[in-house]
Amino acid sequence: MMRFLFLATSELVLIATVLFAQPPVPTPSASPLDAASEPTVLAVAKVMPAVVNINAERVVRRQVRDPFEDFAAQFFGNYRSEPREIRQRLQSLGSGFIVDPAGYIVTNEHVVQRAADLRIEVTTSDGKVYNARYITGDPKKDLAFIKIEGKTGFPFISLDNLSPNLLGQTVIVVGNAVGYASSISRGVLSGMKRDVTIENFDYKNLLQTDAAINPGNSGGPVVDISGRLVGVSSAKMAFTPQGVPTQGVGFAIPAETVREAVTQFKKVAEQQRTQPQPQRADVNQPAASHADRFFGMQLQDLSSELTDALGLVPGRGVLVSAVEPGSPADEAGIERGLVIYRVGRHSVNSVKAIEDWLSRAQSGSRVDFLIGIARTDGPRQLQTVSLTAR
Repeated sequence: MMRFLFLATSELVLIATVLFAQPPVPTPSASPLDAASEPTVLAVAKVMPAVVNINAERVVRRQVRDPFEDFAAQFFGNYRSEPREIRQRLQSLGSGFIVDPAGYIVTNEHVVQRAADLRIEVTTSDGKVYNARYITGDPKKDLAFIKIEGKTGFPFISLDNLSPNLLGQTVIVVGNAVGYASSISRGVLSGMKRDVTIENFDYKNLLQTDAAINPGNSGGPVVDISGRLVGVSSAKMAFTPQGVPTQGVGFAIPAETVREAVTQFKKVAEQQRTQPQPQRADVNQPAASHADRFFGMQLQDLSSELTDALGLVPGRGVLVSAVEPGSPADEAGIERGLVIYRVGRHSVNSVKAIEDWLSRAQSGSRVDFLIGIARTDGPRQLQTVSLTAR
C-alpha cells in the first residue's frame, strides 16, 4: 500500500510539472540597434544635404604657329600672320561641401582649377542644379573656394567644431565616387602627417585612411560618426613610386588646414564683393611647354585609372595627348595615344621629368625618344625616334 502511494505521488508530481511548466524563453541578449539609429547612418544623414557634386568645364587656350610660315619666310622674308588660337575643352568631375549658408563651397583646386572660360555646375543632394563661380584657391594646399549663385540658406558643414582626428577612429568618405552621387565608404583614420607625391603633385601633412577614395570623391568631406569634419578627400595611392600596387591607402587634407584656408578665402570673397577685380585676359594663358615648342607634342601624365583603362605597364611613361600638324613629331610619325618611355638615356614617368630634360635643348638640338606602347598582356612595340628641335 505504501509502495502504491509513493508511486502515485511521484506520478502526480510529474504530471503537475508537465502541465504547469512554462515554455522556454530565449536568454535576452544586448538589444539590437535599429538601422536608422546606427551612428554612421545618423552622421551621413546629418552631412549629406551639404555635400555637392561638381562638374567643371574649362577651356584652355593656346597659340600655335602655322608651319607654312617657316616655309614662306624663306622666300618672302619676314612673313608672319596672326597666330592661330586653339581651344581645348577639359572637363572634370568631383565633389565639394557647403561651409556657409550663403552658398560658399570647399573643394579641391584640381577639380576646379582656374582657366579661361571656366564654367562650374553644382548639383546638391536633392538633385537641384546651380551655377557656381570660382572665388579663389590655393594650389599648394589643393583647396579651392567657389560660390553658388542666387539663393542663400543652404545646409552646411560647420568648421567651428572639428573632429579630434584620433588614430583608429571611424571615418566616413562622402561624395561623387566614379560618378555615383551621394556615395559613402567607411574606414578608420590610419595615419597622420603624411607627405606623398601622387601624379606629379606634392602633398604635405595629409591624413591617411583605408576608407575607399575613388575618382570623383576629390573635394568631398571626410567626417566622423558625429558628423564632424575630419578632412577633405584629396587623393589615393594606387601604386607606389616603384609601381607596386597598393590597397586601402587614401589621403585627405586635415580639417584644421581647411578651416585656416577658408578664413583666408572668405577675406578674398569679401574683397571681390566690395571691390570687383578687373578681368585680365592673359592671367590664365598657359606658357608653351618645351615638348610643344620644340617638337609639337602635348603630353599628359598617365594616372593609374588611365593606365588601367589602356592596359599599359603601370608607373612608366608619359602619354602623347596631341600632335601639332606639320611639327617635327608629326613628320616623324608620332601619333596621339603613343607613350614616351625614355628621353635620351633617361627613363621618364612624368611630364615634369620630360620638361626638365628638354629644358636643356635649343633650336636645332637632336633628341632621341623611346616611344610606343608597352602593354601588360601583350607584345611591346617600342622604337627610338630622333627629333630635331625647331
